[in-house]
Amino acid sequence: MKSFLARFIAKLHFVLLPFLAKFGFWGLGALALLDSSSLPVPMDAFLAFSIWNDKGHFWLYCLTASVGSAIGGLLPYGLGRAGGELFLLKRVNRERFERMRTRFERQEFLAMMIPSMLPPPTPWKAFVFAAGVFEMRVVPFMLSVFFGRMVRWMVLSLLVLKLGPGAVQIVEHHALILVAIVGALAIAGFTWWWMRRKRADKLLEN
Repeated sequence: MKSFLARFIAKLHFVLLPFLAKFGFWGLGALALLDSSSLPVPMDAFLAFSIWNDKGHFWLYCLTASVGSAIGGLLPYGLGRAGGELFLLKRVNRERFERMRTRFERQEFLAMMIPSMLPPPTPWKAFVFAAGVFEMRVVPFMLSVFFGRMVRWMVLSLLVLKLGPGAVQIVEHHALILVAIVGALAIAGFTWWWMRRKRADKLLEN
């Protein structure tokens, strides 16, 4: 059975992925949806190749791929929300589970956005599953995935435009440094926005 599934997935990769890639940014959006929901896809490589061959629309490829990823993530998110708590409690005790829930709820947006910015082999679907288990609201979940993916792929796009498709290897080899820089910028931006919003709320109250 396992060998049959392996052959089936390999055939899907060989036939379906190149087929979808022919449809430009719409195809890239579909590939991102597949990657986030079920079938692993080398998204960075597909994105780099697409952008290198259509440089003027790099932002559109990033946009559609980010939207596709946010939509596709609803499948593992939904699985976590439907019965993930029992699944996790079989692997961790109740005390640790509640600590995980508290940490997630304090910074749920960043808890999803930052993993969404990370390149493979980040266990992204595990974070998505946890977002469902801890009942993160759907709209903030999709926005956090969208913005995280958008930041990641815009950075990759700029590197591709500057260095060519080989930028994918640079990202893989220097992933931790790039993630640290991008993550710090994202956290700083989110903190600035949050403080600005709080200040505006106080002004309205007064």
